[in-house]
Amino acid sequence: MINNDYTSYTIAFYNTENLFDIENDPLTNDDDFLATSRKRWTPKRYQNKLTKLGDVISKIGEENTTVAPIIIGLAEVENKKVLSDLIKNKNLIKEEYRYIHYESPDERGIDVALLYKPDIFKVESSEVFSVYLQSETGKQDYTRDILLVQGKLNNENINIIVNHWSSRREGTKETEFKRIAAANVVNSIIKTLKKKDHLAKVIVMGDFNDNPNCKSISTIEQESELYNPFKTVWSRDKGSLSYNFQWNLFDQILFSTNLFDPKNSKLSFDSANIFNSKFLTQNHGKYKGQPLRTYVGKKYKGGYSDHFPVYIKLKPSN
Repeated sequence: MINNDYTSYTIAFYNTENLFDIENDPLTNDDDFLATSRKRWTPKRYQNKLTKLGDVISKIGEENTTVAPIIIGLAEVENKKVLSDLIKNKNLIKEEYRYIHYESPDERGIDVALLYKPDIFKVESSEVFSVYLQSETGKQDYTRDILLVQGKLNNENINIIVNHWSSRREGTKETEFKRIAAANVVNSIIKTLKKKDHLAKVIVMGDFNDNPNCKSISTIEQESELYNPFKTVWSRDKGSLSYNFQWNLFDQILFSTNLFDPKNSKLSFDSANIFNSKFLTQNHGKYKGQPLRTYVGKKYKGGYSDHFPVYIKLKPSN
């Protein structure tokens, strides 16, 4: 049975680092994640990944709550099968999660998705929005769609926008325009929501591949009047992923400023944090304290993900 006695609601986001099944999909570039590949992605390794991710998700925010998150945005999931296998895993099955997922045109076949507890968050609709990108040669560059899920939480209409913006692989400056293009799509979604309801409550979450001080994040923060609590969570010693021994905070959750207004909201912002419990980290060597990954290159480490989850807490009011 699910505990309905919530003093606060945990809402989380987690980049799961390549949650692929073991089947070959001829339409996507999933060849690294087959039993015959150099990574040797076997049924045993796949099950181990599901068990570990399930363990993490069930514990997000456990520092100050005894209940698992009610809503979790996910990045880097291959398809509905991996989501179905994840929520049926022994560490999550009692939570009775459901999921929302659409196939996106991403070349690697990785998508965003949303897990939610249907008795707490009543989903009313969902849809996806594409980010149109062009390469220098004028060829279309395919990336992850942006997911919008609308529903009721504590009898309040909530709009959740889940993102996984383009990576920095070809260089931060060289790829910045791609993330700004995604930011512009988010702004247009919110503009449409506010036309229907000027008091629309919006939560924007994702792996933005940009830090809280980057132009793309400022774009959505300013134009859509969002608050970003992760500006103050991020520090030299704290982030959601580490690159070249520097902490980045690409994973963030922003929300509309009206969640600070108790007179006009049945929900109010309480806190935000990175879930970086010790069990999620490498415990020795020069990478001590960094996320314990599933793979480093082709080398299997049997960990969780190269990202830590992030979360916010909302308090219900009567």
